[in-house]
Amino acid sequence: MDMEQYTKEDSTDREKTWQVRQLFSRIAHRYDLLNRLMTFGQDIRWRREAIRHLQLDAKGLVLDLGAGTGDVALLIQKEYPEVQVVVADLTPPMIYRGNKRTGGKKVFWVVADALHLPFPSLVFKGVISGYLLRNVPDVVRSLREQYCVLAQNRQVISLDTTPPQRNILYPFIRFYLRVVIPVLGRFLAGDKAAYTYLSDSTERFLSAEKLADKMREAGFQEIEYARCMLGTMVIHWGKKI
Repeated sequence: MDMEQYTKEDSTDREKTWQVRQLFSRIAHRYDLLNRLMTFGQDIRWRREAIRHLQLDAKGLVLDLGAGTGDVALLIQKEYPEVQVVVADLTPPMIYRGNKRTGGKKVFWVVADALHLPFPSLVFKGVISGYLLRNVPDVVRSLREQYCVLAQNRQVISLDTTPPQRNILYPFIRFYLRVVIPVLGRFLAGDKAAYTYLSDSTERFLSAEKLADKMREAGFQEIEYARCMLGTMVIHWGKKI
């Protein structure tokens, strides 16, 4: 890659990162409520299942990346009180709200870009993200950053949406994504455009199989995944060996 091409691609990444930060800043005040409504309250169960795949020890540092207001981090802190959780997110308003939640003072909050993590190598005994990867400009680059900060023989976890499979339920799922979610966003967050983006990003994101391939490309091994919510959510896990 020549310098001109590199500069152009890096500029494109910065532009998307800025747009994502602005979008999530606008909806931070209703983000948790809409997550519960959009998933019929099941997102907490999926987050607990994702945490289970971390295979945590009693102590050590864990990174919750792209954490929003800290749903995953606060669950980890509650279930594993000896584990120290570092919560990183691109959006300051999300962190501001998360810090005020019950238990929010027991974790460390950091504003960080998932493509440029400000942490030493090999420092975390687990790295977990919820609904992060479909929003980053470069999935493999983010995964490589996670690989770098993860200790040897430890797990990386991703909980994210995945394009719905084309089966008998596909028309109903597509209607829900394209109509119901933007309407909820309009009436409860006052931002239909943001929730139209979230629906579109689900349909445009990598399939579960392709995301597993990206994880291998980043260096992870022993990769597995499990689908949830009629195949529209997926938990991936892999190991740094």
